[in-house]
Amino acid sequence: MPHATIAELFASQPIDTIVTVKGWVRTLRNDQFLSVSDGSTIRTMQIVVSKEQHGENTLKRLQTGAAVAATGKVQKSLGKGQDIEVICDSLEILGDCDPNEYPIQMKRHSLEFLREKAHLRFRTNTFGAVFRIRHHLAFAIHKFFNDQGFYYLHSPIITGSDAEGAGEMFRVTNLNLDEIAKSGKVDPAEDFFGKATNLTVSGQLEAELAALALGRVYTFGPTFRAENSNTSRHLAEFWMIEPEVAFNDIMDNMDLGEACLKYCIQYALDHCREDLEFLQEREMNEDKQKPVDERQSMPLLERLNMIVSNQFERITYTEAIDILLQSNHFKKKKFKYPVEWGIDMQSEHERYLVEKHFQKPVIITGYPAAIKAFYMRMNEPDAQGRETVAAMDILVPGIGEIIGGSQREERLEILRKKCAHFNIPEDHIWWYLETRKFGTCTHAGFGMGFERLIMFVTGMGNIRDVIPFPRTPLNAEF
Repeated sequence: MPHATIAELFASQPIDTIVTVKGWVRTLRNDQFLSVSDGSTIRTMQIVVSKEQHGENTLKRLQTGAAVAATGKVQKSLGKGQDIEVICDSLEILGDCDPNEYPIQMKRHSLEFLREKAHLRFRTNTFGAVFRIRHHLAFAIHKFFNDQGFYYLHSPIITGSDAEGAGEMFRVTNLNLDEIAKSGKVDPAEDFFGKATNLTVSGQLEAELAALALGRVYTFGPTFRAENSNTSRHLAEFWMIEPEVAFNDIMDNMDLGEACLKYCIQYALDHCREDLEFLQEREMNEDKQKPVDERQSMPLLERLNMIVSNQFERITYTEAIDILLQSNHFKKKKFKYPVEWGIDMQSEHERYLVEKHFQKPVIITGYPAAIKAFYMRMNEPDAQGRETVAAMDILVPGIGEIIGGSQREERLEILRKKCAHFNIPEDHIWWYLETRKFGTCTHAGFGMGFERLIMFVTGMGNIRDVIPFPRTPLNAEF
């Protein structure tokens, strides 16, 4: 008979109905109470089995990790913490699991250990919760933009441009690397595309092209950075959400970013409550092992509700630097990195503004032009003659920056000057410049790192634990 998911059974409570449950064994207690998980929910279904009916040899095979199919009648459970259970009439073991070899046993495993078992870590409560939430957040992103009238754009993964001007890109080639190593010569004209190409660092530039015809577009896809960074916040391959909107200015951009973030978090609160409650408890237990100053300032669900229930504070970069300079934290030399006008603020500065000073999300605008990308719109110089751009960063507790964006420079001559200043050859992005010749207009957009969003929503402290198979320096195992 067709099997129902455990989530469906808990939702429908089909008392006295014959059902089939398929999943993986978590535990067997007293040769009677079989706990089975199928991934549809963090909850497990209790299957009541008996040695007399199913045989001692069958029960011995009910080891953690074994795949089973159990058919029986649903009844109300007398046990604590569960509404229903299945009285098993028919039990089939679909796949055995040798406990002497299976590494994911019913005990606490470190996250570092589980990263080495990425092919199996989905079976743990923690990663089951994280990846169910990842799915819901991906769906929420698409639903938000679809409901706002945006068009989903598939931007290229192989590109000849560097949207950030950073140069830290993965080269794409079908040239014979062994021959190149011998000769030491590389001729890009002989490559597959007839020029040097790379894996994309952003879909933004292509999204701008589409926005200047379709009005509202967004990309949501993988991006790549060849940064040799072994930190808890960096990946070589990650996913980005990048909307671009014609006729929007920086104020519209801030409104869109705030609305998007609130929508996604509210969606998770509405659809992932059990997983979030589990992850909150997990985080609180982890915090007990940490020094007081490294613990979270508030529980996970409280942090999420703080986002959806507060208007984001909006300040300029100059105001943010002044706040940091006037803080006791700065005066007592508690910041690791320097604070002065012109710096690229570090996570510790951003978190101080969010968690200590304002105690709510913050949007910072008007960054120094020297530390931002070439495509950001130049503002008029400030009272001190300093050059800034119409950029914005949205900061949240525990993470710091979660969204970065700007009003784009729509004036051709100024954009050409910016290209020259950033050493970007015009012939590399001639197509981008042409949009400023043919019907140019104000437009704006932002980028939100999907894994950063998942880290914030789940409370996970390492970005490697919110993507199924992390790609980091010297790590591409799975």
